[in-house]
Formats: sequence, C-alpha cells, structure tokens
Amino acid sequence: MNDERKDAASRIETLREKIHEHNYRYYVLDDPIISDAEYDRLLRELEALESEHPDLVTEDSPTQRVGARPAEGFETVAHRIPMLSLGNAFSEDEVAEFDRRVRDRLDIDEVVYSAEPKLDGVAIALRYENGRLTLAATRGDGRSGEDVTANVRTIRAVPLKLRGDDLPEALEVRGEIFMTRSGFAELNERLADADEKTFVNPRNAASGSLRQLDSSVTARRPLHFFCYQAATTDGLPGRHSEILEKLRGMGLPVSPEAQSVKGLKGLLAYYEQAGERRDQLDYDIDGVVYKVDDLDQQQELGFVSRAPRWAIAHKFPAQEETTRLVGIEVQVGRTGALTPVARLEPVFVGGVTVTNATLHNIDEIRRKDVRPGDYVVVRRAGDVIPEIVRSIPERREGELEPWEMPERCPECDSAVEQVEGEAVARCTGGLVCPAQRKRALEHYASRAAMDIDGLGEKVIGQLVDQDLVHSPADLYKLDRDTLAGLDRMGEKSAENLLQALEDSKKVALGRLLFALGIREVGEVTARALARHFGTLDKLAEASVEDLEAVRDVGPVVARHVHAFFDEAHNRKVIEELLEAGVSYDPEESAADTGDLPLSDCTYVLTGSLSGLTRSQAKKRLESLGARVTGSVSKNTTAVIAGENPGSKFDKAGELGIDVLDEAALEELLRKHGG
Repeated sequence: MNDERKDAASRIETLREKIHEHNYRYYVLDDPIISDAEYDRLLRELEALESEHPDLVTEDSPTQRVGARPAEGFETVAHRIPMLSLGNAFSEDEVAEFDRRVRDRLDIDEVVYSAEPKLDGVAIALRYENGRLTLAATRGDGRSGEDVTANVRTIRAVPLKLRGDDLPEALEVRGEIFMTRSGFAELNERLADADEKTFVNPRNAASGSLRQLDSSVTARRPLHFFCYQAATTDGLPGRHSEILEKLRGMGLPVSPEAQSVKGLKGLLAYYEQAGERRDQLDYDIDGVVYKVDDLDQQQELGFVSRAPRWAIAHKFPAQEETTRLVGIEVQVGRTGALTPVARLEPVFVGGVTVTNATLHNIDEIRRKDVRPGDYVVVRRAGDVIPEIVRSIPERREGELEPWEMPERCPECDSAVEQVEGEAVARCTGGLVCPAQRKRALEHYASRAAMDIDGLGEKVIGQLVDQDLVHSPADLYKLDRDTLAGLDRMGEKSAENLLQALEDSKKVALGRLLFALGIREVGEVTARALARHFGTLDKLAEASVEDLEAVRDVGPVVARHVHAFFDEAHNRKVIEELLEAGVSYDPEESAADTGDLPLSDCTYVLTGSLSGLTRSQAKKRLESLGARVTGSVSKNTTAVIAGENPGSKFDKAGELGIDVLDEAALEELLRKHGG
C-alpha cells in the first residue's frame, strides 16, 4: 500500500469514527458539539475519499445509508421472537387493576416498574449481528413483517454499527420510528412548495416514508428512532431500566423521559407528569407504557394470548369533536353478537376523517340517550377506535324517536335474543346466518387456528354466497373443480388450497378448540383446556364446576364452554369434522395422573445445571405436579441452584428459602419417579 493510499485509509477511518461519534452525541445524548454545516463538511469529505478509493468502502460507512436503486417490493420476514401488542388502560381504575393483578401473581406488596412515553409512530425490529445492523422489519401481524432494512439504514438515528467492545453476538431490539413535529412541518412545507401531496399527521408521514420503495426518498424524510426494548437479553442486565442504559451506551437512542417508578402511586404520578409535558415535546405521544422492571418477574407473569401480563399502555384522553348522527345500522359478528354502528356526518378527529363509530350495545345507547338525528360528541378512543361519547340533547331538533334493537337478524331474519344479565343481543341463527358463517369460517382458517393457507375472506365469501359451505366440516368436502370455478381461483390455486386443507387435518387439540370459536376462549385458554382434559370427549362431558377447576378459566368462560358443548348442532359439527378426517393427538389429562407428589410445591431454577438443561428440569418437575416460576417469593418451596447462580440465590437466603443443589434435585426426581 503506497503512502497516499495509507493516508486516505487513515483519514477515511478517522472521518467514519468522527461521524459515528457525532451521530451518537446528536441522537443518543442530545448534546451535539458541531454545527449541521460542519457535520455536512465531514460527510462530503468522506464521500469524496471513498469515491477515489471505492475498495475502501464498508457496509457500515455513514455514506452507505442510501441504496443504489429502488426496490421492487418488500419481502416478508418472520420474526424470530413475536412482536406482541399491549393491553390498554384508559383510566386510573384500570391501571390500579393492572397493578393489583401483577402484585397478586408475584405475591409481593410493591412492584418496581419502568415507565416511558408511548410514541405515536411505527414499531420496528432491528437485528444486529456482531454489532452490525443486518435486518430491520416492521411489526406486520406480530409473527412476520416487511423487510425495510434499506430504508431504515437511511435513518441517521439508527446506528449501522453499535458502540463498544463487549457486544452480544446477536442482538434484536424493538423501537419506534417517528417524525418530529418540527420535521413534519418542514416536510409538508417542502411538499406543498413542490405541488406534491402533503401528509395529515406525523404518524402517517413516518409510516409512508418508511414504506418508500426508493430508499433515497426515505433518506430525505426527517425520521427519528427511539429504542424501547431488547427482544434478546443474553449478556444484558436483569432489569429493563438497566437494559435501556446499556442500549444507550451501545449507541441506540432511548427516550430521555424513561424512568423507574415504584407502585401504583409512581405510575399515576409519571402519567400526570407526562401529560403535562406532552405539548412541550417535539414528537407526538398518545400515552405512556408501564413495564415490570425485573426480567425474572416478567418471565413469571408470562403472556395472555398476544399481550404480555407485565406491561400495559395507559392512553391519554382522546381529542373530541361534534357532528351529527345520520343513522344507526347493525353489524352481526361471528358469534352472533349484534353491534350497533353509528353512521356520522364526516368529522375530522385526531388526524383522520371519521364517518362511522361504535355504539357497543343497546344499553350504551340508552345510557347515552343517543338518537338518530342527534348532534353527538365523537372521539377516537385510544386515538384509534372512533366512538360516541354522548349526545347533545340541547341541540336536538324536534322529537326524535329512541332507537331500538331489531327483533330479527338483519342478515338471516332469525330471532334476536338478549340473555338476562348480558348487554349483548345475539342472533339465534347459528350457522344458518351467513354473517356468522363467514366470520366463523374465517376464524377457523386463521393462522392461529387451523392455519389453512389460501382460505381467505374473499374465497370464504364466495363459498358461502354460492351455498357451497355451511360449516367447517363442509370445507373438507370441496373438490378441485368446485374450487377452480371460483373467481380468481385457477387449478393451481385450487390444488394448493386442497393440500392446505389436507395438511390442517392433523392438529393440536388446543388449536382445534380455538378454531371452533367458543365465546371468550382465546389461544391461551384453549391450550389450558386441552392440557387439562386431554380429549374432546372429556371436555364435552365436563360440568361448569369441572371447567372452573382449570387454571385461568373463570365462571363466565366456564359457562360459555359448557353451553357450547351442550348445543346439539355444535356437537354435530365436531362429529362431522372428525368424520371428515380431522384428528388431534390426545393429551394426558391432569385428572388421570392422580394426586401428583409435588402438586403443592413451587420451585425456582437458577444457574447452570450440568446433568440436564433448565428446560428439562422444569419439565420433569412439572410432570410431578410442581409449579416452576421465574422469581423467588415467600411461597417458593425451594430454589434449585446450579453453577454461577444469580440474584435468585441471594433472595432465597434473605427469605430463608431452602436451596437445593443439582444432586439434591436428582434425588428429589428419583424419589418421586420423575
């Protein structure tokens, strides 16, 4: 290497390090030490040197943020770890209930939480390998999203290379891409000057900018990024708040508003402070997020379907507007529930034009005294779902008749009934009702249920409208000629769908139960029922009391499950499914295992075991009836400690909990036949 080339290589490396450092100071520390003009001069010098020496260009160079040519589309990528959504709270009472549930499950008096603003942007997953950005993907449906790596690389707030030497080999983080209010105003001004379409709000601008096929367009948009979670935690601290500081040190921007707080009082005080500061921030937030700070406690709390039990979003009150209620129509859901929907004169609320709003049920309509023709106050609950807050009787013009729920289903003309004690009115038509039939089949074929690829809403609509399918069992009677005759369904697509139907016949019992669409039985509850009863026959014969004995099944769900299997037509559908070839692997019923020897015991595992993995130890203990949790409490029977035990070992000493080594664990398992 000649001297000139050595000098260029040295200067290029120096420039890269300087630019990375200035990006870190600007986006992470919010403490820039040079002007924008000086930053641009450094970047232009680097571009010139790399142009002269293209063989010295590296992927993580600041000059390589923009791709060379537009993409033809976005590829779908599966999330290695699902991107979960959060439950919402809209009142202090709901936050108090969340805190109570957490404390009860953890059996502690006060919980330490991490609290941070809920950004109004686009969720993103970033994957780093050996410190370098290798993938950026949108949330999508939570299981898979779109690969937008080329566009995310253009966002200067997102480091292409992490800082530090002690970096995890693989790190996946989650965060929010958003647009600042000042950046949004400048962008719209620039678009207006160019006679181009402007954006309605910063969130739409961020979303539209991120999904540009030409990354050079994204690069010209003022996008920002805050990291709010590590999806992979190997090599990271044991608390969420400490992880955020660790990520900040790696060069990932983290909200400076994030704080650790104690208990319900701390949560509500943080919410109040965030609300007071909301208008002072240069970016939109629509609430705050609370997370249990301790990762072991998070693991013990677990998840409910697609949402964690250890986190919740506390939403701010939404913006409200006034408009006229034109009329009320009724929609029929897949369970037969009749939902009144308000048709409104268009009104601009929270950044979008609203023409429809939910009215929930007849009791809500009566309570709010909402009548067709009224002026009403509309808001977007949680800034998402439009709803009518109240009517304005003072502006009522003449005598307006109160609205009543129809006595006949608008879809199938079956009778409508309202069970005493329930607010929801329901169609009695069951599978006779086309509305229920379509939605029930869509649910049956969904990914979390029978996962029948190619059986989407449009295909199901045709099958029902042409009277080809009346129940899920009829799906397995379809032939290639029938399917190929559907609109936009050729022979190849028909063959693929038939194969997907065939593949769906062998299924886990929990998925089959979920697919049946039993009221209020989600994925988690379906799996719990499957594990407890083992077979459909035993579940079908279970009493309400038997069902209530299942963990996480309360009296309401128990009644719904019992009522479902008590209906002859539901049993007939199940019989037809089994006759069509649908089968499942029977699971051992907890009732068949007798009084398990460790059924009253709770254990906690910590450290590394040499003879078996912690997962294997957990399964063997659970097979004997024990409960294995992620954190130590006064109810813990014993802590099982391997090599290099963590804080759980120390906590056991503080509480006087017995500690077993690996030899004692093996003896325990041998003694009870585990």
